[in-house]
Amino acid sequence: HLVESGGGLVQTGGSLRLSCELFGRALDNIAVGWFRQSPGKERDFVARYNRGSAYVASAVRDRFTMSGDNIKNTVYLQMNNLKPEDTALYRCNAGDDWGQGTQVTVSP
Repeated sequence: HLVESGGGLVQTGGSLRLSCELFGRALDNIAVGWFRQSPGKERDFVARYNRGSAYVASAVRDRFTMSGDNIKNTVYLQMNNLKPEDTALYRCNAGDDWGQGTQVTVSP
């Protein structure tokens, strides 16, 4: 399973680093993605990490980066210059597994 952490309440312009730890799977042989969803909106793809390479959605590429640590079996999503529109539940995904998510709230 997957366990996310690192969410919270920040002001506009602030930063957060989200973590997603994998249990029962090895990061070095599976792709892991970050998605986010706000109430009433569709789920959006944010970023993906696969065997050392990261791809970030163009909408947030200038502010978000994704990385991974094979030893800790964890991926990270560094989010800088956060905006109120980044407010969402952020969930990570690997294959058929989804974490429960971590809430990010950005105040104006």
